[in-house]
Amino acid sequence: MDSVNSLLEGFATALQPEYLLFALLGVVIGTAVGVLPGIGPAMTVALLLPLTYTLSPTAAIITFAGIYYGGMYGGSTTSILLNTPGESASVITAIEGNKMAKLGRGAAALATAAIGSFVAGTIATVLLTLFAPLLAQFAVNLSPADFVALIVVAFITVGALLGSSPARGLASLGIGLLVGLIGTEATTGQARYTMGVLALSDGVSVVLVAVGLFAVGETLYVAARLRHGPIPVIPVTRGWRNWMTREDWRRSWKPWLRGTFIGFPVGTIPAGGADVATFLSYASEKKLSKNKGQFGRGAIEGVAGPEAANNAAAAGVLVPLLTLGLPTTATAAIIITAFQSYGIQPGPQLFQNQGDLVWALIASLYIGNVLLIVLNLPLAGLWVKVLQIPRPYLYAGILTFAVLGAYAVSFSTLDIVILLIVGALGYFMRRFGFPIAPLIVGLILGPMGEQQLRKALQLSQGNVADLVLHPFAASAYVLLAVFLVVGLWLKRRQSRFERALEASLAATEGHPQAGVDHLWESGERPTDVRTESIRAELAAEKARAAREEPPRE
Repeated sequence: MDSVNSLLEGFATALQPEYLLFALLGVVIGTAVGVLPGIGPAMTVALLLPLTYTLSPTAAIITFAGIYYGGMYGGSTTSILLNTPGESASVITAIEGNKMAKLGRGAAALATAAIGSFVAGTIATVLLTLFAPLLAQFAVNLSPADFVALIVVAFITVGALLGSSPARGLASLGIGLLVGLIGTEATTGQARYTMGVLALSDGVSVVLVAVGLFAVGETLYVAARLRHGPIPVIPVTRGWRNWMTREDWRRSWKPWLRGTFIGFPVGTIPAGGADVATFLSYASEKKLSKNKGQFGRGAIEGVAGPEAANNAAAAGVLVPLLTLGLPTTATAAIIITAFQSYGIQPGPQLFQNQGDLVWALIASLYIGNVLLIVLNLPLAGLWVKVLQIPRPYLYAGILTFAVLGAYAVSFSTLDIVILLIVGALGYFMRRFGFPIAPLIVGLILGPMGEQQLRKALQLSQGNVADLVLHPFAASAYVLLAVFLVVGLWLKRRQSRFERALEASLAATEGHPQAGVDHLWESGERPTDVRTESIRAELAAEKARAAREEPPRE
């Protein structure tokens, strides 16, 4: 009952006209930026993070929640209409949704993605409401050694499971830990790695690193890959009657529910993030579907299930973030940055010390979901227009906005220099396959882990064995081994789908030989499928059904 009463109080705050306006502003801006090609949710929230600095904490967090959910919604549009996933979690949506769009069913693909995201987001937010307070009550009793174990679990799993290579992920984590050491050491007061620059004595701002890596570095990387020719946007048929047929609803509602209950638990644990959830959802839908032959050719289940899993995992990520202060994805790490910019540290004490703010945030997630479904279905044509922005203007605008936002943090030209250096680092990391998320997680959790480790060793009088003798800490290390084994196995299987997408993109660009692989059954590889052959097969099926239909009396 306490949670219900607290949630009602949160709705009383979030439904105030001022905060409703901020929620609407957040979802509109988040969707508009998230729709742009090559821009995922992490880049969206990093780019728009400086916008919230002039707002009150409650207004800023509500706006940021809208940006977060809006960015998750917007990513499906580019995957379906451009075959350009903004992140790995949208790979499956690109495979099936783009095939539907080429068959003239882009409106149905966008509709099932939007409705599935709404269903999954709402159910996952309900689960967040139920489980987050219970986990926070449990986490209050954790010792420093237990927190060290949790941070180690986050380090190893995020480093090993995010990205294509565990070695590169751990190297990225090491860079983040190194950057996190820059500044004044809290216990001794000694400067570390400041190179004599007084401005670095307070450390490198996480905001600068986040904007530099995701806004500057990612923009340079995407611009380098998509710099030739106009963007080929597939047109969307207008009219609500073209959204989804009765058959589409029948084939979609079960994948929405299955994707939700796959994505939420995967999001709550550090096991690879939303991309693993979408892979599991796609695999389950392909196994359970009665239309297995359509997978790889535009199966609506392949859009409905993974999109629901993607958004459910996004809500699940908030559970360890709000209750333990542990980010398990890049987007979650930026959300922690938003809290810290207002002097708020997510963790076990958050529900007690900032209860009004947290419950207003959770209530705004429900409201944001409703606003997004109202905006996304009727305004699909508007988001298509946003996709047609010339890319030179788009990337120049993003870089300009990023520089202005970085300068607004402390009005220092040194921040712009740091931003450009970090942006160049981000570009080369993406260019050579190093994941970005472990760097951000290491930067944020590194100082926290150092403080908890010092406390644990002080309490145990330097006994290192005490770090693993606590029951919770020992259980966490056992779970770490399980997460690694299961996560690496899932990532290996997931890489097959990613390679299939790369082959499909290469084929559509005029290089069909690049699509030859042995990961799909004959006739199911995306590069073996042509729009004309699919239309012919569908016409033949309709004709066969018409012949077999009994005559009406």
